[in-house]
Amino acid sequence: MSDTLSSAFADTKPHYNILDGLRGVAALTVVCFHLFEAYATSHLDQKINHGYLAVDFFFILSGFVVGYAYDDRWKTMRIADFLKRRFIRLHPMVIIGALIGAVMFYFQGCSVWDVSQVPVVALIIATLMNVLLIPATPGMEIRGVGEMYPLNGPSWSLFFEYIGNILYAFFLHKLSTKVLSILVLSAGCGLAIFALWGPLGDICVGFALTEENIIGGSLRLLFSFPAGLLLSRIFKPVKVRGAFWIGSFSIVVLSAIPRIGGSEHLWMNGLYDTICFAVVFPLLVCLGASGKTTDKVTTRVCRFLGDISYPLYMVHYPFIYLYYAWVKNENLTFIQSLPGAVALVAGSVVLAYLCLKLYDEPVRRFLSRRLRIN
Repeated sequence: MSDTLSSAFADTKPHYNILDGLRGVAALTVVCFHLFEAYATSHLDQKINHGYLAVDFFFILSGFVVGYAYDDRWKTMRIADFLKRRFIRLHPMVIIGALIGAVMFYFQGCSVWDVSQVPVVALIIATLMNVLLIPATPGMEIRGVGEMYPLNGPSWSLFFEYIGNILYAFFLHKLSTKVLSILVLSAGCGLAIFALWGPLGDICVGFALTEENIIGGSLRLLFSFPAGLLLSRIFKPVKVRGAFWIGSFSIVVLSAIPRIGGSEHLWMNGLYDTICFAVVFPLLVCLGASGKTTDKVTTRVCRFLGDISYPLYMVHYPFIYLYYAWVKNENLTFIQSLPGAVALVAGSVVLAYLCLKLYDEPVRRFLSRRLRIN
């Protein structure tokens, strides 16, 4: 999910600090959304109910920053060089997320999934598949809950992120703005139809190899990534004060809105999702790109949130499995488990920062030198 959660700006171009900060805020809402899965029976009663929409914001932001960084460089840049850059930026955290998930696997057993009987060989195969971003078919899914990546669930969005980057390298960057607009409109209509009249009444899909997940996940990418790319071409900044705080508040509120319409009126929640991905999120990206940080505190907050956003997204979920098992095994209420929830969020942030400084940045520097990427 990066630049679902990454910074792709070219070194010679100014940085959008506020977009970095908003990406970090969205990553934190994802952690909270996943945390409350332990108390939900379905999306209908999930707290932080629309946290799944952060992925669509990430995809739009990814298209925007990739277009901003690379759209004007294709006369001198080869496709192989672009793909190397994206691999270096994205894949180290895919690997560490899979390894953390593998190490934690046998500590995450509960009544919902029994992992104690899974052979070590099966775990090794699952780890290699996750490291290589090969989706697990239902017969090879070792946790038994249908995820494409049972060791680190959020890896599914990186699978689609890679597809978006490959499409950009071979196809999307060549499109005129007019043709790109038609593609965005067509994909947006398809995703809206899925949201409004699809089987779920939402777009919380893409994480499994089922029909609705493949269709919905593909539509999420095919609208959001090109939409961000289109924004990077037509965006005109306007003067906005307090853009980071306005955007952060908006992301938190949009994520926390309860389910709309219930099981009787699925289309109502689908309409909410559609308004978010088609209207609000593009506006938030424009807002973040228009604003500037004017004080040291906000600048540091945005930089820190941007730095940890992608690592946080990629390392927190193995501990969500552990938290989920603890809550289910002990039959805890949220209040009873609140200290553990706070520790999970804080610990995930600390772990993300440590992974960034001790692993991700050094590995990326090493790979850049070895692959001769400037």
